[in-house]
Amino acid sequence: MKEERRSFYERQAGILTAEIRKLRKRNTGFAVSELLTFGLAIAAVVAYVSTDTGYTFLYIGSLMLVVYILIRRADISNANRITQQEYRRSVYQKELAYLRGDFSGFEDGVQYSDPQHPYTFDMDIFGRDSLFNRINRTITSGGSDRLAKELMTLGCENIQQRQEAIRELADQETLRSTFLAYGQRKTINTSEILSVLHGIEQSTHAGERLGVGAAILSTIGLWIVIVLAVADVIPSSISLLWVFLQFGIVFALNNTAFRQANKAANRMYKELRTYVSLIELITKSMLTASESQRIIGRLKGEQGDALESFTKLQRILDGLDRQGNPLYRFLSDAFFCYDFWIVRRFRQWLGEYLHQVEDWIEVVSHFDMLVSMATFRYNEPTAIDAEIVEADSVVYDAEGLCHPFLGERAVSNDFTLQDNHYYIITGANMAGKSTFLRTIGVNYILARCGMPVFAKRFRASRFALFSSMRTTDDLTQGISYFNAELLRLQLLIDFCRHQPRTLIILDEILKGTNSLDKLNGSRLFLEYIQQLPVTGIIATHDLALSKMADEHLNRFHNYCFEIELSDQVTYTYKITEGVARNQNATFLLQNIVLSEHLSNLAL
Repeated sequence: MKEERRSFYERQAGILTAEIRKLRKRNTGFAVSELLTFGLAIAAVVAYVSTDTGYTFLYIGSLMLVVYILIRRADISNANRITQQEYRRSVYQKELAYLRGDFSGFEDGVQYSDPQHPYTFDMDIFGRDSLFNRINRTITSGGSDRLAKELMTLGCENIQQRQEAIRELADQETLRSTFLAYGQRKTINTSEILSVLHGIEQSTHAGERLGVGAAILSTIGLWIVIVLAVADVIPSSISLLWVFLQFGIVFALNNTAFRQANKAANRMYKELRTYVSLIELITKSMLTASESQRIIGRLKGEQGDALESFTKLQRILDGLDRQGNPLYRFLSDAFFCYDFWIVRRFRQWLGEYLHQVEDWIEVVSHFDMLVSMATFRYNEPTAIDAEIVEADSVVYDAEGLCHPFLGERAVSNDFTLQDNHYYIITGANMAGKSTFLRTIGVNYILARCGMPVFAKRFRASRFALFSSMRTTDDLTQGISYFNAELLRLQLLIDFCRHQPRTLIILDEILKGTNSLDKLNGSRLFLEYIQQLPVTGIIATHDLALSKMADEHLNRFHNYCFEIELSDQVTYTYKITEGVARNQNATFLLQNIVLSEHLSNLAL
């Protein structure tokens, strides 16, 4: 089924490439037409001035100028279309890379990595080639933060509604690709937009010093003086003096506020334009899933419409952008007090909408996260929806469970956990123990976030998750490897004490000490932790730890990943009941030593 996805992306990228090529050819035609019409307009004006043929050439020149403007607008529209289609093609090219196992086109979330987190560091949730790196398609920083938070907190409340929303969005390929295309140039910094708006709210009061009435009266007075000057009722010098005086007053009273507003416009101009497009795309979508409907409803809230609000702000920023032209600013301020009005409109917008902007941005971030999840579902057609049951115990029952990172190489396993039971997993090096532990954890994280899991059947309840698999030392803090292990186990105990139910996943308890001390310490830890509301999976090389199943009947269970030794090591990667019989370290080292010995003899 992934081959179908690959064919679809290749076909779409090819269609867009052909369209881009066609649009670029059209651009060439526009450029030639612009030069021709503009040249004809100039020639007509010259002919009108240099000949005595009436207004014919002036009419022709005016017509050519109008045609030039129309062609220029079509040229800009065509160029924007090219950019848009290039961005959409980029979306498909990145998805093709994803299917090849190349995730470098997507942010890896390394900024969220935390070795002290209960499970994300051990489960490869963040960083290069991580779960986040595979899922993330977010185009806003808020969407990225929201996705990371869901993975870190298992924070989805209504998982069935989330699954419904993801399924629906996964089928809306055009909506998703259009949405993602808006973020191909760069990620939209949502916190920057909020920071700018809150900052400008505190710095625009100067625009109120000149009252509305004074601005209106001054403008009307100027135009009356101009009319009187044209009619030779008063000297023209009076109107000219008024123009410069009015510009000076408007500039002096509003320049500080204007500069602050203009600075804000420059910082978020492009981001805001994109936000308007995103909100329009979301609110005009035909999505019916409950979670999507809540998002659309919040954007069309009773207190204010997000699209209308951001469109107003976009017009204000357009006005500020035009004021960047010194001549335009002089004329608009001198004749219309424009700085005063634009700053006032900005302050009115802030007063009316600023209290809702944070909620609107959060809603767009939520949708941004859903698009990433839906794209992940679309790219993984063999994954299924998990069944989440409401229970006061740890429920985990999976059939055909696979690790999401292994693709077609994955070996599936069936596994069931019972509440407050412990599973000791033994096996040789490289037999699959650690991968299996992560398979258990990562699929549960996906399930709790409402995303598809990699199994034939998956049923689980809601419980907390804590792992200890990848402990590291910290020499800068004077923390040895063994000390780091102890601190991690202490953190685990404190965590479990405050949770109603927890699944712990451990890989080699107390690796940093000798074998006997490690065994005794592991037994002591498990004896204690079983008194808490905890279910555990523990991988170990200490076969003696498996004797706890004899001492605690029906609480501790032995499972293993067995290997076969003959001329070479055979790995099945299948979990079975019992204790591992074969180990491979000595066997593999003997082969290395023998190989070196034969090489020396040959020399």
